[in-house]
Amino acid sequence: MPPIIPVIDILNGVVVRGVAGKRSEYKPIVSRLTDRTDVLGVAEAFRQHFHVSRLYVADLDAILGGSPNLDAYRSLGEAGFQAIVDAGISETSQASLVLDAGAEAVIAGLETCPGPQFLADIVREFGDRVIFSLDMKHGEPMTTCPDWVETRPFDLAAQAINFGIVRLIILDLAQVGVGQGLSTVPLCHSLLEQFPNVRLITGGGIRNDQDLQSLENLHLEGVLVASALHNGDIPSRTK
Repeated sequence: MPPIIPVIDILNGVVVRGVAGKRSEYKPIVSRLTDRTDVLGVAEAFRQHFHVSRLYVADLDAILGGSPNLDAYRSLGEAGFQAIVDAGISETSQASLVLDAGAEAVIAGLETCPGPQFLADIVREFGDRVIFSLDMKHGEPMTTCPDWVETRPFDLAAQAINFGIVRLIILDLAQVGVGQGLSTVPLCHSLLEQFPNVRLITGGGIRNDQDLQSLENLHLEGVLVASALHNGDIPSRTK
């Protein structure tokens, strides 16, 4: 099975449950793994139950225009976690803040990315510590950038790869937390056929171990999972 990368969504400084990208409805996490809602507490529960050290952190406070939770990134790094962090960056200086706070990599998300030039600049400066996230809803790219609004998802990913991006996240937010299975598999297949050396992460809708096993032949860097871990639909790996 591909590696699990547990997801931590931060809103108002605590871990929340993401459902279908409807952020106004996100509530503090309720989990079978832990009673805690602080970032480090949830991360430690993931490590205890699933033997993972790599995490995906979506800092919704920063994505929505507030201050990034830099102390949370630091605490994760100091505790031995490798966090890939989406903090809604739109300037290279913001990427520096995230990386300096201990993140393993910073995510340049399509939703907040100002355009192609920014993507080219940031990968030139930070190399493979930048991951491009192809953010979609119902298969449609989430962008207001005039250069990209009419661009197909495959072509957006190809453009990022041509800029030098080697790590990508393929994510449909409409599938997050609703337990309907992955919708991104065909796009991942197409990208890996065309660009076999890129490192792909995908997620949104993983329900159980069977879903993970179905991705075996894709050779993904990892799969983003949250709800199925908290609900117990993917069992602990403690044995």
